[in-house]
Amino acid sequence: MAPKKAQVKEFARRIRSHRHNLGLTQEEIARRIGTTTPYVGHLESGKRHPSENVVVRLADALGIDRAELFLLANPQAEAIITQPADSSDDSSWDQFRKDKQLHRIHNISAEEMALLSRVDMLGRVRSPRDFLFILNTVRQALGR
Repeated sequence: MAPKKAQVKEFARRIRSHRHNLGLTQEEIARRIGTTTPYVGHLESGKRHPSENVVVRLADALGIDRAELFLLANPQAEAIITQPADSSDDSSWDQFRKDKQLHRIHNISAEEMALLSRVDMLGRVRSPRDFLFILNTVRQALGR
């Protein structure tokens, strides 16, 4: 699902505003995040959608909270995180933890399960499928 126009504009406005506040040019930001000046211009005009890696590098370069910038760039992710919990008696973590077939299909390691159990302690995961979204985001960030 593509981000809505208003959310794309807010992402573009936010990065442009932070860049101006820091007194940086598009060329300087491009150099800091390892991309081209035209690409930064496209991000600031809402013509391009950044990858998660670009969002992280942009957030760091501009001093913006990574999660905040990620949700601006990916508003559909917020819907996943805040959707109502499944109606079963087991918690989302319990459902996810017990689904051994899902673990095999997605090749989830014991280390990844330990990480996800810590994520569960934050209290923001609403459904078992959200754990897969979180895991895939972590894997992508780590280049796995």
